[in-house]
Amino acid sequence: MDLVKFVQNEFVEKKDFPEFSSGDTITVYYEIKEGQKTRTQFFKGVVIQVKGTGLLKTFTIRKMSGTVGVEKIFPINMPALQKIEVNKRGSVRRARINYFRNLTGKKAKIKEKRSN
Repeated sequence: MDLVKFVQNEFVEKKDFPEFSSGDTITVYYEIKEGQKTRTQFFKGVVIQVKGTGLLKTFTIRKMSGTVGVEKIFPINMPALQKIEVNKRGSVRRARINYFRNLTGKKAKIKEKRSN
């Protein structure tokens, strides 16, 4: 197990992303390759869960595209990730807000965290 940690510390480049947790609304900018061309696309939504630690950390984002819910899971050390912006800090009581999938309308609003 120590060998795995050593390799992660030495060879895998760490990117500097802001801290975020479940309930936050974030925008993720990532690169998409289409043939020889690359373009940047963004995905803006609410963080449903953050799993794992260190370089194995993944986070799930959910957004509504019309009437259809779209979820995407991003590994934090994905090479295509360019930047993450935290748009809103959400106030939720759980680490994984899976109940959020079933909510619609006004119930699907997350209160914004007050910053003092």
